[in-house]
Order: sequence, then C-alpha cells, then structure tokens
Amino acid sequence: MERRRVVVTGLGAVTPVGIDVASSWEALLNGRSGVGPITHFDAAAFDVHFAAEVKGFDATKYVKPNEVRKHDPFTLFGLAGAEMALQDARLNLAAIDLTRAGVLLGSGIGGLPEIEAQHRTLMERGPGRVSPFLIPKMMLNAVAGQISIRFGLKGPNFTCASACASGSHALMTALRIIQYGDADVMVTGGTEAATTPLGLAGFCSLRALSTRNDEPERASRPFDKMRDGFVMGEGAGVLVFEELSHALRRNAPIYCEVLGAAATGDAHHITQPSPDGEGAVRAMKVALKDARLTPDQVDYVNAHGTSTHYNDITETKAIKAVFGERARKLAVSSTKSMIGHLLGAAGGVGTLVAALSVRHDLVHPTANYEVPDPECDLDYVPGEARATTVRAAIANSFGFGGHNACFVVGKFSG
Repeated sequence: MERRRVVVTGLGAVTPVGIDVASSWEALLNGRSGVGPITHFDAAAFDVHFAAEVKGFDATKYVKPNEVRKHDPFTLFGLAGAEMALQDARLNLAAIDLTRAGVLLGSGIGGLPEIEAQHRTLMERGPGRVSPFLIPKMMLNAVAGQISIRFGLKGPNFTCASACASGSHALMTALRIIQYGDADVMVTGGTEAATTPLGLAGFCSLRALSTRNDEPERASRPFDKMRDGFVMGEGAGVLVFEELSHALRRNAPIYCEVLGAAATGDAHHITQPSPDGEGAVRAMKVALKDARLTPDQVDYVNAHGTSTHYNDITETKAIKAVFGERARKLAVSSTKSMIGHLLGAAGGVGTLVAALSVRHDLVHPTANYEVPDPECDLDYVPGEARATTVRAAIANSFGFGGHNACFVVGKFSG
C-alpha cells in the first residue's frame, strides 16, 4: 500500500514568549527570553525561583467564562492551540467528514495543578469536599477529549504520554493515522502546565534545573559550557495535519510536507540518555529513511537542546554520528533557550518551529550561547536569527525513560 502524503495546514501556539504563533515566532527570531521569576506561587522556599511561564493568557477567549474552572491549565492551553490551528488552516468543519477528523495530543504530566489543589482540599476539609471535576480535569486524555467535543471531531481521539517525547510521539502517530487511511485530518501536538509547587520540587530534587536565580533570562543556555540545568516551561504547540489531496481540494494553506518520523528506546536509564547517543542516532537515521532523504538534504535541526550537561553532549554526538561531515554545515538551534522546557509540549512546539523555518527559510538563534564547550562543537546559530535555505528540517525530542522521537518536515513540492 502506497502511503498517503501529509501536509501541515494550520499552526497554533501558546508559549512563554507569545500567546499565538506570530508573536511567538517573532520573539524567537529576536532571541527574546520568556524566562522570569515564578508568579504562579511563592517559590521563595525552593532552590529555583524562576520558570518560563505563559503570560497574558485569557482562557475566556476560548471557553465560556463559567466553563474555565472545569478545565486544568494544560487543557486550556491545548484548546487554545487547537482553535488557533484550525482557524489558521481555514478548515470549514461543516464541509468535511468529521468522522475522519481526529485529535491526538501529547502531555507528559497532565493536570498536576488540579491534583495538588484537590489533595489540599482532601487533607484540610475531608473527602466530601473534593471536587467532582478532579478526575475529568486531571486525566491526561482530558485535552484530546475536550478538543474533540469542542469542534465535533469524531475520528481517532487519544493522548500520548512519554515524558518529554509526548508531543512528538503524538505527531508521529497522527502522521501514521493519515498515511494509512484512518483519517484525513488530525489536530495534533502537545500541551503542558506543570509549573506548580510539586512539579518544581520534584525537578529540584532531581537536580535537573538551573539555579541561576540572579539572572533567570540567561539560565537556559543549551550547548554553552556554563549551562547548569534546564528551565521549566509551559504552553502548547498544536498543528493541523492533513492528507494532501484533501488539503488541495479546498485550496488550503500549506506550510510544509510531513516527510517522516521515528521513535526508539535507549533501554539505558530512567532519566539520563545513553552516553553514546545510540538511541538518538537510530531515531534520526530511521526518520530520515522514513522520509526518503539523505543526510545532505537536511539543512536545519531543531534540537532537543535542554541545557543539561549530558543531553547537550549526547545530542551533539548523535548529530555528528548521523550526518558525518554534513553535521558541520547544519544550522542547529534550541527553542528551549528562550521558552524553557515545555516537557510534553516540547515536541509540538519544536516541530511547529521547524515547519516555520522550512516555510520562511529562517532559523532562530540559540539564545545565551556565549562560551563554547569543546564537547558541543556544532553551529548552534549564536547571536541572531539566520536567513538560509531550509529544504528539510528535523525536530528532536528525548524523554525521561529513554524515549526518543525524531520528526522530519520539508518544503512542499506539488
């Protein structure tokens, strides 16, 4: 069976640097950081006092005011991203077969704010005062279910949960669903809102976070020798995937073609990547094979680039192993340098950025890259954005548990 071709026709984003795609993209191109002091709660007692929070988000633009309390923030971010993406795709839902339009979102943690709030209620006021909305708000699949309900999408509908690779695994599965004929349209990506006291405490205990409290906007510094950990972020990146002939029949806008994807496992450690990057190497190689591309046809890597010691070294090794001499000619940049690590939403945002780079032939910089690390010796696009031809781009996601995912997008050609 010949695989059907899939294109990206819509984008939606809620990020720490913007509450839509245009403002987020403009901020990224200008190297503007969304990291700052935590405002969601008092973080004075924590080792880390900062995060990349979403700012200025008005949920009532996407759900009725009296309905907001029924949704956890990660669901609200996802609903907003989905609405933006569907509007961007100019998709007339009344004119398509809604049984062939589905939803597949990723989230690594889900409704942590609601879990914490209702646990406090349980401890302080007893079980009879726990909200009936607890389970519908906390469950990981709430966001996919709510998007399906909101827009009447009756096709495949579920959620992927694989830590920081959740969004990318959702994208890959949505791609396969369309390629092999089970749907024509998929709303897909990732969403996360885990900047809570318990979430922060957990990552602090792992010693995974930067502690640069005196200058938080410079704390996320992927591939830089002075990096000391990642920065927690939140938000959503949502894309509309569409079967090519379905998109062409309605004269849809096309950002790029979705060429291939792959997922692998390290089978090594619950938090640390395999030191030789073997799982990441296989993910990129298999994704390129799936995309029917050779390494010299790729111009940009949207790196996982977390700003942690092991990840950045391992990813650099993996890119060099896959691309050989071509690795020196690639533009490699990390979106996390400005928006922090969006955990389960990272793959959605990273692939969205890769799609924009392919569409506009622009690559955003890696912010805060100042002191070269001899073990991280590729072109990380320091300083400022770069205008360069991007024929094809890959987006990497590597999650706790040894979950690796790689996504490939390229210019659409008739």
